[in-house]
Amino acid sequence: MPPRKKSKFEQWFSFSRHQRRFGADKIYESLEQTDIETLKKKLIVGNDIEYTYGSEKDLNKHIENLKREFVGQPEINHFHASLIVLIRREIDIDKNYNKFKDLWLSERDFLLNSLNMRWLVSACDTFIDYEKDTTLRAILMIAVVLINTIKAQETEAILCNQRYVENKTALEKLQSQRVALFDGTSALAVGTDDTLRNMRWRLDQVCSEHQLGAIVIEIFKRLQCEENNNIYSRSKQRHKRERTSWW
Repeated sequence: MPPRKKSKFEQWFSFSRHQRRFGADKIYESLEQTDIETLKKKLIVGNDIEYTYGSEKDLNKHIENLKREFVGQPEINHFHASLIVLIRREIDIDKNYNKFKDLWLSERDFLLNSLNMRWLVSACDTFIDYEKDTTLRAILMIAVVLINTIKAQETEAILCNQRYVENKTALEKLQSQRVALFDGTSALAVGTDDTLRNMRWRLDQVCSEHQLGAIVIEIFKRLQCEENNNIYSRSKQRHKRERTSWW
C-alpha cells in the first residue's frame, strides 16, 4: 500500500502549506482583470521556452516562472496554468475551480489545440481531484493512467540505456505464435493485432459520455504522432493491417 495521504486537518498545521499561499492577492488582481478573447489572441513574449523543475514556495514567483513555459503561445495557456496552481495551493478552491471548469466548457476546442500534453494531463488531474461528477472523473483518469504508464516505461528505457532495435527472429516469433508476458497476458502480434483497435472503439464510446472526454481522445491521438516518439507511435509505424488500425 502507498503512504497514507494526510487529512485536511493534518495539512492545516503545515507551515509550508500556508507559505505556498502567500501573495495570492496580487495574483488575484491580475487574473480578475482578464478578457478571455484577448487572452486567446495575445501571445506571450520571450526568447526561449524554459520548463520549470519543481515549484517555488513563493506563489508570485512560481506563477511568473511558469510564464516561460508558454513563450510564443496564447496568454490563455498561462491563465489556465495559473488557475491550476491556485487550486492546488487551496486558494479559494470553489471559486477558482468553477473558473477553471467554465473555461474548459466554453473554450474546450481552443484549449485542446493550444495546450501541450503536459497541461492537458494537468487539467485531467485537476478535474479528478475536484470535480463532483464521478463519470467525468473516471473518464479523465484514463488519460492519467495512460500517460503515466508510458512515462514510466520510457523512463526505464532511459535508465537502462535501452535502444529500440528490432530483432528479426523475435518479430517472426511474435507474428506466428503466442508469446507469454505475465499473469496470463501475452504479447501483441506485431503488425496485425486487433487489441489496440478494439481498445480504441471502447475508448471512443466511453469518452462520448461527457463533452470533456475529448481531452482523453486528443491525448490518445497525439500519442500516435511520430514526433511524440513513444510505444504507440512506434507500434503504429510497424502496423501493416489497415482493418485493425487504431489511429
